[in-house]
Amino acid sequence: MRILIRVVISAIALWAATAWVDGVDVTEGDGGKRALTLLAVAVIFGVVNAVLKPIIKTLGCAFYVLTLGLIALVVNAALLLLTSWLAEKMELPFHVEWFWPAFWGAIIVGVVSWLLGILIPDGDGDD
Repeated sequence: MRILIRVVISAIALWAATAWVDGVDVTEGDGGKRALTLLAVAVIFGVVNAVLKPIIKTLGCAFYVLTLGLIALVVNAALLLLTSWLAEKMELPFHVEWFWPAFWGAIIVGVVSWLLGILIPDGDGDD
């Protein structure tokens, strides 16, 4: 159940990025198709983050320390661009134009996910 809640939170965060950032778009479909597209992209984004982010953090540990963690913004943008590329390969109508929309989109996805994670309990019992 926790994974499903996290996927829905990510989909809502991706929707916020498509609403607020020019260059991050769901390129076709009506409301239901867009929602399904965002859910599928949220799953892709979750897998990309789960697989690549720990590897990148381990290999780039010195850059994280040197930049006081600001390199994480660039890494998150790159992971959103990779998610866009994978979504296009899977013929999902999700597209991120280039680096700056990915940068701002990743910030919005991170902030919205964080806020929703605080507001919506995931049932882990750590309260």
